[in-house]
Amino acid sequence: MADDTNADDAKAEAQAAIRRKLEELRVEHRDLDDLIARVNEEAPFDQLRMQRLKKRKLALRDQINRLESELLPDIIA
Repeated sequence: MADDTNADDAKAEAQAAIRRKLEELRVEHRDLDDLIARVNEEAPFDQLRMQRLKKRKLALRDQINRLESELLPDIIA
């Protein structure tokens, strides 16, 4: 019985850590949106910087999706 409680506690702690990381990534993703908008308005336009920012934003989106899928319960099809 105690093993079940410890396993449940560990699982809950792991999920809480994932949720914290998700929030950090979402904040960074939103910040990149703002930065991309500012870079887009700059003259002269820095295409290389914009590409790097957008690539980072896509990588963040992939990480967010991966972590969100870890939080979803396994569904047997």
